[in-house]
Amino acid sequence: MSTSELAWFKSSYSGSQGDACIEVAKGTQAIHVRDSKDRLSPELALSPAAWDDFVSYAVQG
Repeated sequence: MSTSELAWFKSSYSGSQGDACIEVAKGTQAIHVRDSKDRLSPELALSPAAWDDFVSYAVQG
């Protein structure tokens, strides 16, 4: 599956215009992350464990 076929989601906290955030998509083997303002920029592909660690850290701060 290419990343263009993924269902991308953006946080409801991404600003009044919805353009100041990242987008996230769940793939079969990775969690994909990209810049919502530049969809052609490079994307990150994180393992589910790495994504869980990141989310746990982010909600603490």
